[in-house]
Amino acid sequence: QVQPVESGGGLVQPGGSLRLSCALSRSIFSFYDISWHRQPPGKQRELVATITNNGATNYADSVKGRFTISRDNAKKTVYLQMNTLNSEDTAVYYCNVYIGSGADYWGQGTQVIVSS
Repeated sequence: QVQPVESGGGLVQPGGSLRLSCALSRSIFSFYDISWHRQPPGKQRELVATITNNGATNYADSVKGRFTISRDNAKKTVYLQMNTLNSEDTAVYYCNVYIGSGADYWGQGTQVIVSS
């Protein structure tokens, strides 16, 4: 079982914070990279942040300085800390794991709603 499991979504007010979790079934180091994506209502899915096997991170311009991707190797979990949320961050957030040779797996997603 390679499929990741997301959690931590919910309703938050503008300016608030949430931390999403992506739980993995095996060692983080067995993946080439792990990424968070999101799909806003009525829009295409987009890449939010990536963390590579060696710990390098990359972010979409829209979330730089507000979101942080990190990992806990012992817990086999990748996190997305989201701060200063606004309505444009409303989306279903998905975790994706890439295991190489063109194979990747998606989680079921977790809903984030930013609203007052």
